[in-house]
Amino acid sequence: MEKDIVRFIDQNRFLSNFYPCNVRCLDDDYPSSEHAYQAMKSKDPEVRKQMKECKTPGEVRRLGKKIQIRPNWENMKYDIMLDIVSSKFEQHSDLKEKLLATGKIKLIEGNDWNDTYWGICRGAGENKLGEILMIVREYLKRKKLE
Repeated sequence: MEKDIVRFIDQNRFLSNFYPCNVRCLDDDYPSSEHAYQAMKSKDPEVRKQMKECKTPGEVRRLGKKIQIRPNWENMKYDIMLDIVSSKFEQHSDLKEKLLATGKIKLIEGNDWNDTYWGICRGAGENKLGEILMIVREYLKRKKLE
């Protein structure tokens, strides 16, 4: 029996939002799903442009902590992440096949930066990103069978 994927590193780096791959979101292209997600925190086109131009996902995450967040963000962030992650795997057939190849194993966004909403840190957390990846994987499996 295969083990759970407990960190999105090495051969599983493609599962990370920091993985470099173009993601189209709201008629714009972003260099990673992290860039797209952070940009969606704002409704301001100038802020989104700034986000898009960040050189690294780490840089865009830091900028995302400094901007004025759009109203009701906490209630919409999960659905926005679901849309972005779905887009990432639907827009890249190689990544889609790699995600499908994970089969039925549990995907856990293990981290050491205290993110207990999107991942699990020191054994605690909701693992919402892992959950979304498994939802997208199931959706892609069903779509492939059609």
